[in-house]
Amino acid sequence: MAENLTQPTDADVDAFLDSVPDERRRAEGHALRRLMERVTGQEPVMWGPTMVGFGKEHYRYESGREGDQFVVGFSPRKAALTLYGLNSPGGEPDPLMAQLGPHTTGKSCVYVKRLDAVNADVLERLIRRRLEQAAT
Repeated sequence: MAENLTQPTDADVDAFLDSVPDERRRAEGHALRRLMERVTGQEPVMWGPTMVGFGKEHYRYESGREGDQFVVGFSPRKAALTLYGLNSPGGEPDPLMAQLGPHTTGKSCVYVKRLDAVNADVLERLIRRRLEQAAT
């Protein structure tokens, strides 16, 4: 079975965030790091070259594929901040998403154009909810 391409690395999270070219996106990355670190109580880890993750969990699909992934994380991409782990694992949208503010979603990602446009309390609640799900 193929190994996951995205693995935890020893790369420096601050160095990665400091290297983000866009000033606003760089500041948002540092702000998300502080928020997720505070809420999760865990240190950030680089997963691959561009994802900052918090926590670790093992998953196994019905197909038999399995591996490890971070519980919540983000990447300060050029087009949008990409938030990982906030969508409900069962695929059903979390009702809190309607209160988050402007965003779009993919299968496993939430895309935010501006961090200051989303409701920080709701974002924190979504992170906490995901941590609770991962603990069960």
